[in-house]
Amino acid sequence: MQYPYIVENGMLLMDKAGLSWVPALSREAGPLYLAIADALAADIAAGGLKEGTRLPPQRALAGVLGIDFTTVSRAYNEARTRGLIEGRVGQGTYVKARRKNGGRSSGGGLVDMSMNLPPLFDDPKLIARMWGGIDALEDERGLDLLMRYQAVGGSLPDKTAGAAWLRPRLGEVAAERVLVCPGAQGALLATVSMLAARGDVICAEALTYPGLRSLAAHLGIGFAAVAVDEQGLLPEAFEAACVKHRPKALYCNPTLHNPTTATLSLKRREAVVAIARRHGVAIIEDDAYGALPTNPAPPLAALAPDLVYYVAGLAKCLSPALRIAYLVVPDAVSSVRLEGAIRATAGMASPLSAAVATRWVEDGTADAVLAAIRAEAGRRQRIAAEILPADRVLTNPEAFHLWLTLPAGWTRGEFTARLRTAGISIVTSDAFALANPPEAVRLGLGAAETRHELERSLAVIADLLVQSPAAVNFVV
Repeated sequence: MQYPYIVENGMLLMDKAGLSWVPALSREAGPLYLAIADALAADIAAGGLKEGTRLPPQRALAGVLGIDFTTVSRAYNEARTRGLIEGRVGQGTYVKARRKNGGRSSGGGLVDMSMNLPPLFDDPKLIARMWGGIDALEDERGLDLLMRYQAVGGSLPDKTAGAAWLRPRLGEVAAERVLVCPGAQGALLATVSMLAARGDVICAEALTYPGLRSLAAHLGIGFAAVAVDEQGLLPEAFEAACVKHRPKALYCNPTLHNPTTATLSLKRREAVVAIARRHGVAIIEDDAYGALPTNPAPPLAALAPDLVYYVAGLAKCLSPALRIAYLVVPDAVSSVRLEGAIRATAGMASPLSAAVATRWVEDGTADAVLAAIRAEAGRRQRIAAEILPADRVLTNPEAFHLWLTLPAGWTRGEFTARLRTAGISIVTSDAFALANPPEAVRLGLGAAETRHELERSLAVIADLLVQSPAAVNFVV
Protein backbone atom coordinates (compact mmCIF):
# COMPACT_ATOMS: atom_id res chain seq x y z
CA MET A 1 0.00 0.00 0.00
CA GLN A 2 1.25 3.51 -0.83
CA TYR A 3 1.12 6.17 1.87
CA PRO A 4 0.90 9.76 0.51
CA TYR A 5 3.22 11.35 3.02
CA ILE A 6 6.64 12.90 2.73
CA VAL A 7 8.75 14.94 5.12
CA GLU A 8 10.66 18.06 4.13
CA ASN A 9 12.57 20.24 6.57
CA GLY A 10 10.90 18.54 9.49
CA MET A 11 7.38 19.22 8.14
CA LEU A 12 4.91 16.43 7.36
CA LEU A 13 3.47 17.04 3.89
CA MET A 14 1.10 15.28 1.48
CA ASP A 15 2.62 14.18 -1.80
CA LYS A 16 1.44 12.06 -4.72
CA ALA A 17 4.65 10.04 -4.72
CA GLY A 18 4.08 8.94 -1.11
CA LEU A 19 6.02 6.41 0.94
CA SER A 20 6.32 2.81 -0.17
CA TRP A 21 5.74 1.39 3.31
CA VAL A 22 4.61 2.44 6.78
CA PRO A 23 4.41 -0.22 9.51
CA ALA A 24 1.40 -0.83 11.71
CA LEU A 25 2.90 -0.63 15.19
CA SER A 26 1.86 -1.45 18.71
CA ARG A 27 3.87 0.71 21.09
CA GLU A 28 3.22 -1.78 23.88
CA ALA A 29 5.03 -4.66 22.17
CA GLY A 30 8.57 -3.91 23.33
CA PRO A 31 11.24 -1.59 21.88
CA LEU A 32 9.96 0.37 18.88
CA TYR A 33 13.00 -0.39 16.74
CA LEU A 34 12.35 -4.13 17.12
CA ALA A 35 8.65 -3.62 16.43
CA ILE A 36 9.52 -1.86 13.17
CA ALA A 37 11.97 -4.61 12.16
CA ASP A 38 9.41 -7.30 13.06
CA ALA A 39 6.70 -5.54 11.06
CA LEU A 40 9.05 -5.31 8.10
CA ALA A 41 9.85 -9.03 8.36
CA ALA A 42 6.16 -9.94 8.57
CA ASP A 43 5.19 -7.81 5.56
CA ILE A 44 8.02 -9.28 3.49
CA ALA A 45 7.10 -12.85 4.47
CA ALA A 46 3.41 -12.21 3.73
CA GLY A 47 4.24 -10.84 0.28
CA GLY A 48 3.09 -7.30 1.00
CA LEU A 49 6.59 -6.00 0.36
CA LYS A 50 8.12 -7.43 -2.79
CA GLU A 51 11.81 -7.91 -3.38
CA GLY A 52 13.41 -4.83 -4.84
CA THR A 53 10.92 -2.46 -3.21
CA ARG A 54 12.59 0.79 -2.20
CA LEU A 55 11.90 1.57 1.45
CA PRO A 56 11.11 5.08 2.73
CA PRO A 57 14.03 7.30 3.69
CA GLN A 58 14.68 6.97 7.39
CA ARG A 59 13.86 10.60 8.21
CA ALA A 60 10.64 10.46 6.20
CA LEU A 61 9.48 7.32 8.02
CA ALA A 62 10.43 8.79 11.38
CA GLY A 63 8.34 11.87 10.58
CA VAL A 64 5.29 9.82 9.59
CA LEU A 65 5.54 7.69 12.72
CA GLY A 66 6.27 10.64 14.99
CA ILE A 67 9.42 9.08 16.45
CA ASP A 68 13.14 9.84 16.57
CA PHE A 69 15.26 9.34 13.47
CA THR A 70 17.68 7.21 15.52
CA THR A 71 14.90 4.69 16.29
CA VAL A 72 14.19 4.17 12.58
CA SER A 73 17.92 4.00 11.86
CA ARG A 74 18.31 1.32 14.51
CA ALA A 75 15.33 -0.59 13.07
CA TYR A 76 16.84 -0.55 9.58
CA ASN A 77 20.16 -1.77 10.98
CA GLU A 78 18.35 -4.62 12.73
CA ALA A 79 16.51 -5.54 9.52
CA ARG A 80 19.80 -5.42 7.62
CA THR A 81 21.37 -7.74 10.20
CA ARG A 82 18.49 -10.18 9.67
CA GLY A 83 19.14 -10.16 5.95
CA LEU A 84 15.83 -8.50 5.08
CA ILE A 85 17.07 -5.35 3.39
CA GLU A 86 20.15 -3.97 1.69
CA GLY A 87 21.55 -0.50 1.13
CA ARG A 88 22.60 0.59 -2.33
CA VAL A 89 25.09 3.43 -2.45
CA GLY A 90 23.44 6.61 -3.68
CA GLN A 91 20.11 4.86 -4.27
CA GLY A 92 18.58 4.09 -0.89
CA THR A 93 17.44 0.98 0.99
CA TYR A 94 15.71 -1.94 -0.73
CA VAL A 95 14.01 -5.22 0.19
CA LYS A 96 16.38 -8.09 -0.52
CA ALA A 97 15.39 -10.97 -2.78
CA ARG A 98 13.42 -13.53 -0.80
CA ARG A 99 14.39 -17.16 -0.61
CA LYS A 100 11.88 -19.45 -2.24
CA ASN A 101 10.09 -21.72 0.21
CA GLY A 102 9.17 -24.90 -1.59
CA GLY A 103 7.85 -26.60 1.55
CA ARG A 104 8.32 -30.32 2.08
CA SER A 105 8.11 -32.30 -1.08
CA SER A 106 5.22 -34.70 -1.10
CA GLY A 107 6.98 -37.02 -3.54
CA GLY A 108 4.30 -36.85 -6.20
CA GLY A 109 1.44 -37.00 -3.69
CA LEU A 110 2.98 -39.35 -1.12
CA VAL A 111 2.60 -38.21 2.49
CA ASP A 112 5.77 -39.62 4.01
CA MET A 113 4.81 -40.16 7.65
CA SER A 114 7.77 -42.51 8.04
CA MET A 115 10.03 -39.49 8.52
CA ASN A 116 10.01 -38.19 12.08
CA LEU A 117 10.49 -34.50 11.37
CA PRO A 118 9.64 -31.55 13.60
CA PRO A 119 6.41 -29.95 12.32
CA LEU A 120 6.56 -26.82 10.19
CA PHE A 121 5.24 -23.74 11.97
CA ASP A 122 3.54 -20.70 10.46
CA ASP A 123 5.33 -17.68 11.94
CA PRO A 124 6.72 -15.31 9.27
CA LYS A 125 8.54 -13.15 11.83
CA LEU A 126 10.32 -16.14 13.35
CA ILE A 127 11.21 -17.56 9.93
CA ALA A 128 12.69 -14.21 8.92
CA ARG A 129 14.56 -14.11 12.22
CA MET A 130 16.09 -17.53 11.55
CA TRP A 131 17.32 -16.50 8.11
CA GLY A 132 18.47 -13.16 9.45
CA GLY A 133 20.68 -14.90 11.99
CA ILE A 134 22.33 -16.85 9.20
CA ASP A 135 22.92 -13.73 7.10
CA ALA A 136 24.38 -11.91 10.10
CA LEU A 137 27.26 -14.42 10.26
CA GLU A 138 28.86 -12.77 7.23
CA ASP A 139 29.45 -9.58 9.22
CA GLU A 140 30.24 -11.31 12.51
CA ARG A 141 32.56 -14.09 11.40
CA GLY A 142 33.71 -13.03 7.94
CA LEU A 143 35.67 -15.15 5.51
CA ASP A 144 37.40 -17.15 8.24
CA LEU A 145 34.16 -19.03 8.89
CA LEU A 146 34.10 -20.23 5.28
CA MET A 147 37.80 -20.73 4.60
CA ARG A 148 39.33 -22.17 7.78
CA TYR A 149 39.21 -25.52 9.56
CA GLN A 150 38.21 -25.38 13.21
CA ALA A 151 38.81 -27.49 16.30
CA VAL A 152 37.62 -31.10 16.01
CA GLY A 153 35.31 -30.92 19.01
CA GLY A 154 34.13 -27.38 18.27
CA SER A 155 35.36 -23.90 19.11
CA LEU A 156 35.02 -22.56 22.65
CA PRO A 157 32.13 -20.22 21.67
CA ASP A 158 30.28 -23.17 20.11
CA LYS A 159 30.91 -25.37 23.16
CA THR A 160 29.76 -22.56 25.45
CA ALA A 161 26.57 -22.13 23.42
CA GLY A 162 25.99 -25.89 23.64
CA ALA A 163 26.34 -25.79 27.42
CA ALA A 164 23.88 -22.88 27.55
CA TRP A 165 21.36 -24.74 25.38
CA LEU A 166 21.55 -27.80 27.63
CA ARG A 167 21.42 -25.87 30.91
CA PRO A 168 17.63 -26.27 31.41
CA ARG A 169 18.10 -30.05 31.29
CA LEU A 170 21.57 -30.67 32.75
CA GLY A 171 22.23 -27.62 34.90
CA GLU A 172 25.66 -26.04 34.74
CA VAL A 173 28.06 -28.00 32.52
CA ALA A 174 31.65 -26.92 31.88
CA ALA A 175 32.18 -26.06 28.22
CA GLU A 176 35.23 -28.35 28.22
CA ARG A 177 32.90 -31.35 28.66
CA VAL A 178 30.88 -30.46 25.55
CA LEU A 179 31.88 -31.71 22.10
CA VAL A 180 30.23 -30.37 18.95
CA CYS A 181 29.52 -33.32 16.66
CA PRO A 182 28.31 -33.79 13.07
CA GLY A 183 24.78 -34.77 14.09
CA ALA A 184 23.56 -37.34 16.58
CA GLN A 185 24.62 -40.17 14.29
CA GLY A 186 28.16 -38.82 14.24
CA ALA A 187 28.16 -38.52 18.03
CA LEU A 188 26.88 -42.09 18.43
CA LEU A 189 29.39 -43.50 15.96
CA ALA A 190 32.28 -41.88 17.81
CA THR A 191 31.01 -42.94 21.24
CA VAL A 192 30.12 -46.54 20.39
CA SER A 193 33.39 -47.09 18.54
CA MET A 194 35.29 -45.79 21.57
CA LEU A 195 33.43 -47.91 24.15
CA ALA A 196 33.11 -51.20 22.25
CA ALA A 197 35.08 -53.22 19.71
CA ARG A 198 34.15 -55.83 17.11
CA GLY A 199 32.58 -58.83 18.84
CA ASP A 200 31.53 -56.87 21.95
CA VAL A 201 27.92 -56.50 23.06
CA ILE A 202 25.95 -53.41 24.03
CA CYS A 203 22.50 -53.30 25.60
CA ALA A 204 19.63 -51.40 24.01
CA GLU A 205 15.85 -51.25 24.36
CA ALA A 206 14.12 -54.07 22.47
CA LEU A 207 12.68 -51.35 20.22
CA THR A 208 15.54 -49.01 19.41
CA TYR A 209 16.77 -46.30 17.06
CA PRO A 210 17.42 -47.75 13.56
CA GLY A 211 20.54 -45.59 13.16
CA LEU A 212 22.12 -47.36 16.13
CA ARG A 213 21.39 -50.75 14.59
CA SER A 214 23.08 -49.65 11.37
CA LEU A 215 26.26 -48.37 12.97
CA ALA A 216 26.53 -51.39 15.29
CA ALA A 217 26.29 -53.71 12.28
CA HIS A 218 28.97 -51.64 10.54
CA LEU A 219 31.27 -51.94 13.57
CA GLY A 220 30.56 -55.65 14.13
CA ILE A 221 29.04 -55.04 17.56
CA GLY A 222 26.21 -57.22 18.89
CA PHE A 223 23.08 -56.34 20.84
CA ALA A 224 21.48 -57.58 24.03
CA ALA A 225 17.83 -56.55 23.82
CA VAL A 226 16.34 -55.10 27.02
CA ALA A 227 12.59 -55.60 27.41
CA VAL A 228 10.34 -52.53 27.56
CA ASP A 229 6.76 -51.79 28.55
CA GLU A 230 4.51 -48.75 28.11
CA GLN A 231 6.68 -46.84 30.63
CA GLY A 232 9.94 -47.65 28.89
CA LEU A 233 12.98 -49.77 29.69
CA LEU A 234 12.58 -52.37 32.47
CA PRO A 235 15.43 -52.05 35.01
CA GLU A 236 15.22 -55.72 36.02
CA ALA A 237 15.61 -56.75 32.37
CA PHE A 238 18.67 -54.52 32.10
CA GLU A 239 20.24 -56.13 35.15
CA ALA A 240 19.59 -59.61 33.77
CA ALA A 241 21.29 -58.60 30.51
CA CYS A 242 24.29 -57.26 32.45
CA VAL A 243 24.70 -60.59 34.25
CA LYS A 244 24.29 -62.68 31.11
CA HIS A 245 26.12 -60.63 28.46
CA ARG A 246 28.60 -58.40 30.33
CA PRO A 247 27.89 -55.51 27.92
CA LYS A 248 30.25 -52.62 27.30
CA ALA A 249 27.47 -50.03 27.36
CA LEU A 250 23.75 -49.38 27.55
CA TYR A 251 22.22 -47.27 24.79
CA CYS A 252 18.83 -45.81 25.70
CA ASN A 253 16.35 -43.11 24.73
CA PRO A 254 14.58 -42.46 28.06
CA THR A 255 12.55 -39.34 27.15
CA LEU A 256 9.83 -39.56 24.47
CA HIS A 257 11.31 -42.84 23.33
CA ASN A 258 11.60 -43.52 19.62
CA PRO A 259 9.33 -45.18 18.51
CA THR A 260 6.91 -45.57 21.45
CA THR A 261 7.16 -42.09 23.11
CA ALA A 262 7.49 -43.82 26.53
CA THR A 263 9.29 -41.72 29.16
CA LEU A 264 11.11 -43.32 32.07
CA SER A 265 10.01 -42.25 35.53
CA LEU A 266 12.56 -40.82 37.94
CA LYS A 267 12.40 -44.05 39.95
CA ARG A 268 13.33 -46.15 36.92
CA ARG A 269 16.06 -43.72 35.92
CA GLU A 270 17.65 -44.00 39.35
CA ALA A 271 17.38 -47.80 39.16
CA VAL A 272 19.06 -47.92 35.73
CA VAL A 273 21.93 -45.74 36.97
CA ALA A 274 22.41 -47.92 40.06
CA ILE A 275 22.51 -51.11 37.97
CA ALA A 276 24.99 -49.60 35.51
CA ARG A 277 27.28 -48.59 38.40
CA ARG A 278 27.04 -52.01 39.96
CA HIS A 279 28.10 -53.74 36.76
CA GLY A 280 30.56 -51.13 35.47
CA VAL A 281 28.51 -50.40 32.33
CA ALA A 282 28.73 -47.02 30.62
CA ILE A 283 25.47 -45.38 29.52
CA ILE A 284 24.89 -43.66 26.18
CA GLU A 285 21.84 -41.45 26.62
CA ASP A 286 20.26 -40.32 23.36
CA ASP A 287 18.15 -37.31 24.34
CA ALA A 288 16.93 -36.45 20.83
CA TYR A 289 13.52 -35.33 22.10
CA GLY A 290 14.58 -34.16 25.55
CA ALA A 291 14.03 -30.45 24.83
CA LEU A 292 10.36 -30.95 23.93
CA PRO A 293 8.82 -31.59 27.40
CA THR A 294 8.18 -28.42 29.36
CA ASN A 295 8.69 -30.21 32.71
CA PRO A 296 11.09 -33.06 31.92
CA ALA A 297 12.43 -35.69 34.27
CA PRO A 298 16.17 -35.20 34.89
CA PRO A 299 18.31 -36.88 32.23
CA LEU A 300 20.44 -39.82 33.29
CA ALA A 301 23.43 -37.54 32.69
CA ALA A 302 22.17 -35.21 35.41
CA LEU A 303 21.89 -38.16 37.83
CA ALA A 304 25.27 -39.69 36.94
CA PRO A 305 27.47 -37.23 35.02
CA ASP A 306 30.55 -39.41 35.60
CA LEU A 307 28.93 -42.43 33.96
CA VAL A 308 26.83 -41.11 31.08
CA TYR A 309 27.71 -40.03 27.55
CA TYR A 310 24.90 -37.63 26.73
CA VAL A 311 23.90 -36.98 23.11
CA ALA A 312 21.60 -34.03 22.37
CA GLY A 313 20.98 -33.52 18.67
CA LEU A 314 19.32 -30.40 17.30
CA ALA A 315 17.41 -32.15 14.49
CA LYS A 316 14.19 -32.77 16.44
CA CYS A 317 14.02 -29.62 18.55
CA LEU A 318 15.56 -26.94 16.33
CA SER A 319 16.48 -27.79 12.73
CA PRO A 320 17.25 -31.07 10.92
CA ALA A 321 19.32 -29.09 8.40
CA LEU A 322 22.02 -28.09 10.90
CA ARG A 323 23.27 -31.66 11.49
CA ILE A 324 24.72 -30.61 14.84
CA ALA A 325 24.66 -32.53 18.11
CA TYR A 326 26.17 -31.72 21.49
CA LEU A 327 27.93 -34.61 23.21
CA VAL A 328 28.54 -34.17 26.94
CA VAL A 329 31.27 -36.49 28.22
CA PRO A 330 32.12 -37.62 31.77
CA ASP A 331 35.70 -36.34 31.97
CA ALA A 332 38.72 -34.87 30.19
CA VAL A 333 40.15 -38.30 29.27
CA SER A 334 36.91 -39.24 27.50
CA SER A 335 36.92 -35.89 25.74
CA VAL A 336 40.39 -36.43 24.27
CA ARG A 337 39.57 -39.97 23.16
CA LEU A 338 36.28 -38.92 21.59
CA GLU A 339 37.92 -36.04 19.74
CA GLY A 340 40.19 -38.67 18.20
CA ALA A 341 37.17 -40.78 17.23
CA ILE A 342 35.41 -37.77 15.67
CA ARG A 343 38.57 -36.87 13.76
CA ALA A 344 38.84 -40.43 12.44
CA THR A 345 35.20 -40.82 11.42
CA ALA A 346 34.08 -37.34 10.31
CA GLY A 347 36.95 -34.88 10.67
CA MET A 348 34.81 -32.29 12.43
CA ALA A 349 31.32 -30.88 12.55
CA SER A 350 30.52 -28.25 9.94
CA PRO A 351 31.80 -24.92 11.35
CA LEU A 352 29.09 -23.09 9.42
CA SER A 353 26.29 -25.19 10.93
CA ALA A 354 27.83 -24.87 14.38
CA ALA A 355 28.04 -21.09 13.97
CA VAL A 356 24.36 -20.90 13.00
CA ALA A 357 23.41 -22.96 16.05
CA THR A 358 25.54 -20.73 18.28
CA ARG A 359 24.02 -17.56 16.83
CA TRP A 360 20.47 -18.87 17.37
CA VAL A 361 21.22 -19.95 20.94
CA GLU A 362 22.88 -16.66 21.85
CA ASP A 363 20.22 -14.35 20.40
CA GLY A 364 17.20 -16.34 21.65
CA THR A 365 16.09 -17.61 18.23
CA ALA A 366 16.64 -21.22 19.32
CA ASP A 367 14.27 -20.83 22.27
CA ALA A 368 11.66 -19.22 20.02
CA VAL A 369 11.90 -22.03 17.45
CA LEU A 370 11.62 -24.65 20.18
CA ALA A 371 8.48 -22.95 21.51
CA ALA A 372 7.00 -22.89 18.00
CA ILE A 373 7.74 -26.59 17.47
CA ARG A 374 6.21 -27.45 20.84
CA ALA A 375 3.05 -25.49 20.05
CA GLU A 376 2.61 -27.04 16.60
CA ALA A 377 3.34 -30.54 17.94
CA GLY A 378 0.59 -30.04 20.52
CA ARG A 379 -1.89 -29.00 17.82
CA ARG A 380 -1.06 -32.07 15.74
CA GLN A 381 -1.38 -34.38 18.72
CA ARG A 382 -4.88 -33.02 19.32
CA ILE A 383 -5.76 -33.74 15.69
CA ALA A 384 -4.49 -37.31 16.06
CA ALA A 385 -6.45 -37.78 19.31
CA GLU A 386 -9.67 -36.74 17.55
CA ILE A 387 -9.21 -39.10 14.60
CA LEU A 388 -7.37 -42.25 15.74
CA PRO A 389 -8.79 -44.83 18.19
CA ALA A 390 -7.28 -44.18 21.63
CA ASP A 391 -6.98 -47.88 22.45
CA ARG A 392 -4.59 -48.36 19.52
CA VAL A 393 -2.32 -45.38 20.16
CA LEU A 394 0.67 -45.00 22.46
CA THR A 395 1.91 -41.42 22.47
CA ASN A 396 2.66 -38.34 24.53
CA PRO A 397 1.02 -34.92 23.99
CA GLU A 398 4.47 -33.28 23.80
CA ALA A 399 5.82 -35.63 21.11
CA PHE A 400 5.33 -35.37 17.37
CA HIS A 401 5.22 -39.10 16.68
CA LEU A 402 3.03 -41.95 17.89
CA TRP A 403 3.06 -45.74 18.08
CA LEU A 404 0.04 -47.47 16.53
CA THR A 405 -0.75 -51.09 17.35
CA LEU A 406 -2.75 -52.94 14.70
CA PRO A 407 -6.03 -54.82 15.29
CA ALA A 408 -6.27 -58.59 14.90
CA GLY A 409 -6.20 -59.69 11.30
CA TRP A 410 -3.82 -57.01 10.09
CA THR A 411 -0.11 -57.63 9.66
CA ARG A 412 2.22 -54.65 9.58
CA GLY A 413 3.29 -55.55 6.04
CA GLU A 414 -0.27 -55.66 4.69
CA PHE A 415 -1.25 -52.49 6.50
CA THR A 416 1.77 -50.59 5.20
CA ALA A 417 1.29 -51.83 1.64
CA ARG A 418 -2.37 -50.82 1.65
CA LEU A 419 -1.54 -47.31 2.89
CA ARG A 420 1.13 -46.98 0.23
CA THR A 421 -1.50 -47.47 -2.47
CA ALA A 422 -3.41 -44.60 -0.85
CA GLY A 423 -0.32 -42.37 -1.08
CA ILE A 424 0.77 -42.61 2.58
CA SER A 425 4.12 -43.95 3.77
CA ILE A 426 4.69 -45.16 7.34
CA VAL A 427 7.41 -47.21 9.05
CA THR A 428 6.84 -50.65 10.56
CA SER A 429 8.18 -52.07 13.81
CA ASP A 430 10.79 -54.08 11.87
CA ALA A 431 12.95 -50.95 11.61
CA PHE A 432 13.21 -50.73 15.42
CA ALA A 433 12.94 -54.29 16.76
CA LEU A 434 16.04 -56.16 17.84
CA ALA A 435 13.91 -59.34 17.87
CA ASN A 436 10.28 -60.39 17.33
CA PRO A 437 8.74 -57.24 15.82
CA PRO A 438 5.22 -56.54 17.11
CA GLU A 439 2.31 -55.78 14.77
CA ALA A 440 2.71 -52.04 15.09
CA VAL A 441 3.79 -48.98 13.10
CA ARG A 442 5.17 -45.51 13.85
CA LEU A 443 3.53 -42.38 12.47
CA GLY A 444 5.43 -39.10 12.21
CA LEU A 445 2.98 -36.25 12.78
CA GLY A 446 5.42 -33.55 11.73
CA ALA A 447 6.14 -34.73 8.19
CA ALA A 448 2.86 -33.46 6.70
CA GLU A 449 3.34 -29.92 5.46
CA THR A 450 -0.01 -28.70 6.81
CA ARG A 451 -2.51 -29.73 9.47
CA HIS A 452 -5.10 -30.28 6.76
CA GLU A 453 -2.78 -32.72 5.01
CA LEU A 454 -2.25 -34.50 8.33
CA GLU A 455 -6.02 -34.70 8.97
CA ARG A 456 -6.64 -36.29 5.57
CA SER A 457 -3.84 -38.83 6.08
CA LEU A 458 -4.97 -39.82 9.58
CA ALA A 459 -8.56 -40.15 8.37
CA VAL A 460 -7.42 -42.69 5.77
CA ILE A 461 -5.47 -44.59 8.43
CA ALA A 462 -8.40 -44.59 10.87
CA ASP A 463 -10.74 -45.85 8.16
CA LEU A 464 -8.36 -48.67 7.27
CA LEU A 465 -8.08 -49.76 10.92
CA VAL A 466 -11.80 -50.62 11.11
CA GLN A 467 -11.77 -52.63 7.90
CA SER A 468 -10.91 -56.28 7.45
CA PRO A 469 -7.76 -57.01 5.43
CA ALA A 470 -9.81 -59.33 3.23
CA ALA A 471 -12.25 -56.53 2.45
CA VAL A 472 -9.58 -54.24 1.00
CA ASN A 473 -7.44 -56.78 -0.84
CA PHE A 474 -8.24 -57.62 -4.42
CA VAL A 475 -6.04 -60.13 -6.20
CA VAL A 476 -6.80 -61.71 -9.59
